[in-house]
Amino acid sequence: MGSKKLAMLVIFAVFALLNLLYMEFPTCTLSDDKPPFKPNVPLPGTTVPMSTSSSSVSVVTSDQQEKEEIDPLLPPPKATKSERISWFRRKLPELEILKSTTKSKRFHGRVLELYNNNCSAQFFMVWLSPAKSFGPREMLAVDTLFTTNPNACLVILSNSLDSPRGYTILKPFLDQRFNLVAVTLDIPFLVKNTPAEAWLKKLKSGKMDPGSIPLFMHLSDLTRLAVLYKYGGIYLDTDIIFLNSVTGLRNAIGAQSLDPETKRWTRLNNAVMVFDIYHPLMHEFLQEYSTTFDGNRWGYNSPYLVSRVIQRLGHKPEYNLTIFPPNAFYPVNWLKIPRLFKKPTTTGEVKWVEKTVQDMTKGSYMIHLWNKVTRKMKIEEGSVMHKLISTHCTVCGNITDSHT
Repeated sequence: MGSKKLAMLVIFAVFALLNLLYMEFPTCTLSDDKPPFKPNVPLPGTTVPMSTSSSSVSVVTSDQQEKEEIDPLLPPPKATKSERISWFRRKLPELEILKSTTKSKRFHGRVLELYNNNCSAQFFMVWLSPAKSFGPREMLAVDTLFTTNPNACLVILSNSLDSPRGYTILKPFLDQRFNLVAVTLDIPFLVKNTPAEAWLKKLKSGKMDPGSIPLFMHLSDLTRLAVLYKYGGIYLDTDIIFLNSVTGLRNAIGAQSLDPETKRWTRLNNAVMVFDIYHPLMHEFLQEYSTTFDGNRWGYNSPYLVSRVIQRLGHKPEYNLTIFPPNAFYPVNWLKIPRLFKKPTTTGEVKWVEKTVQDMTKGSYMIHLWNKVTRKMKIEEGSVMHKLISTHCTVCGNITDSHT
């Protein structure tokens, strides 16, 4: 046999052997330190496109890439204090919301840039949930805010809405040229040189009990206090429907309930707060938050906090504080508000709806919707809520279909 033929047989034999090895071990890789690669198994956070073409390319959109979720940090159920502390310490490294990042360090400049637009008032909202959950109800809050306060400026403190998806969600308002921006918040910057700076330092040390209530709720309570202290303006929850302009208010908070006999307030609420920059009462709120924080009691660091501080200090003349009666911000308590969503079915109910709409339009700045009670309620056509929203929104569309 000639040398050329022998060489060809050797080459064919080698290829046959390689082919046999490939068929026997199809998932082998060239690297000794990596596990076998499994084709068509998506990496976390990606999707595999449905396609019949073998040449299709999977494109991961920017919306899929963005980190829009804030971990609610629900600790293990029935965990002891020491178990929660250990659990939270393990979570700390991944909590970007507690850090100053390249993106969050733009917070101050972006807020000032918006407020250079000759704002009639400075509004703040806080949204620490995923962007996708900023739904029709929250949109109504923003919509009615700008309908009744068209020249105001609104900053939404939100890491998730400061994103491509967030821009798409808020675009209806931006198209109307309303002064609105969603900004990634910088909590270390906001609490710097305030009484709450020590609280944040202790939390980040991993030695403090974060409590059984989700941390994002406590951070929302802290953020609203800190941002009003450092910038001044009006803080609002996202489950509010505006009825009248609030641009003329200063240093004000609303009572949620009154004593039926004395007519004095029994509880205040922090869902709406109006304060000047560096107001001493805001400093007291931050001090109270830092020194009495309790992560296991709902409301202790929010409505109960402002109630006990103002009960103790709020009557000082230098605070120049106005405490509005319930009809200003909370005209309907959480027990009675479901009635406002119902369509009238009798002549008496029709008259009641008409009178209620008239009274609220004249005597209330807004309605707090008590989200936990009404979140899943449908706004029925002809109801008090339907009539009020219909006349106090700009881009709301079909209210009955889009609300919940």
